[in-house]
Amino acid sequence: MTEPSKVIHVRNVGHEISENDLLQLFQRFGVITKLVMLRAKNQALIQMQDVPSAISSLQYYANTQPSIRGRNVYVQFSSHQELTTVDQSQGRGDEPNRILLVTIHHVLYPITVDVLYQVFSPHGSVEKIVTFQKSAGFQALIQYQSQQSAITARTALQGRNIYDGCCQLDIQFSNLDELQVNYNNDRSRDFTNPSLPTEQKGRPSQLGYGDAGNMYAGVQGSGARAGGYQQMPNAAAIAAAFGGGLPPGITGTNDRCTLLVSNLNPERIDEDKLFNLFSLYGNIVRIKLLRNKPDHALIQMGDGFQAELAVHFLKGAMLFDKRLEVNFSKHPNITQGADTHDYSNSNLNRFNRNAAKNYRYCCSPTKMIHLSTLPQDITEEEIVTLLEEHGTIVNSKVFEMNSKKQGLVQFETEEQATEALVCKHATSLSGSVIRISYSQLQNI
Repeated sequence: MTEPSKVIHVRNVGHEISENDLLQLFQRFGVITKLVMLRAKNQALIQMQDVPSAISSLQYYANTQPSIRGRNVYVQFSSHQELTTVDQSQGRGDEPNRILLVTIHHVLYPITVDVLYQVFSPHGSVEKIVTFQKSAGFQALIQYQSQQSAITARTALQGRNIYDGCCQLDIQFSNLDELQVNYNNDRSRDFTNPSLPTEQKGRPSQLGYGDAGNMYAGVQGSGARAGGYQQMPNAAAIAAAFGGGLPPGITGTNDRCTLLVSNLNPERIDEDKLFNLFSLYGNIVRIKLLRNKPDHALIQMGDGFQAELAVHFLKGAMLFDKRLEVNFSKHPNITQGADTHDYSNSNLNRFNRNAAKNYRYCCSPTKMIHLSTLPQDITEEEIVTLLEEHGTIVNSKVFEMNSKKQGLVQFETEEQATEALVCKHATSLSGSVIRISYSQLQNI
């Protein structure tokens, strides 16, 4: 056995094990003065206040197998007699600093600047955030206005998960004095200087999940890229829309972009009507009606997450007296052809702008539809006249918000509201192209 030391070496420290777990394992034997997580090696170093405390702990665990979260860990004296600040990933250590180095383990959902800001800003004024990919995993540097805020955040958040069961935070103090931020985008942000450019000149600004160091390769929809469609940076929008958690039943890990929709009414359906419905859940790349199966269609969404939303919310929806069956297709994308309608450059795709707001409105079909971009002189009677052919209108209302006319129309059934949406979205009314989506309001 190595010569007794007040530094204890712990092995088999899985990513699910936090600093707090290790503290609880050893603090009964005396004061712990330092703790360093060696995540890349699944190890940790713990320094007790004195050698007798360390000896007591190792004597105890020689007879009792230490276990954390169902995982056996193995302890011995370290060859170090004293721990100094470990120079690791921007020289992180235990010396308090206003800049935190955050390593995130078990990343299943996209982590962006906006996600991190939501998590860390309640503990103090966040000035800058930079994210990057290292061998230790996905990491971020977060600069607070004050050192006390950083200490508070580390104390409150160390070992916590951003989402249930994943995205665990491992937080250390950085040795940097000041963060340098060159661009304001979903990977870095200087909240004190909003005028910074989004990207280096000549580089594309529309990046998908997978462009962040290939961290989210499982989430990114490769089919969309094969179709020539640039993914928008919607990771931040998703997090903002769903408040840091996804709707029940949504995994966020699907990577299939193309959907097979069946049991359509071939006499009444067309590509544009399918576009109007499915574009509620993401950008549409291409749509193809299958001529040999007139009640089937292929729909390629902007990415796997958007495809998952469409399956989740539209499976079983009623349209034109038919109950839709919506599933993932075995085809990764839809190839261009005479029977294929390409929507990749359509300005009617709803998620090119205000993506966070559009994700927030994703829901199953409802009886209430919301109309926007209406003519300023529109009347309630004109809206009723436009839509009444699609079903029984129970109630309607025209109102103004931000100096723009909008409307709400409540139908007797979800199917009637869906028919009105697919038939009248993106149609022209007195020179205005109206936009229609579902409303989650119960009544007007």
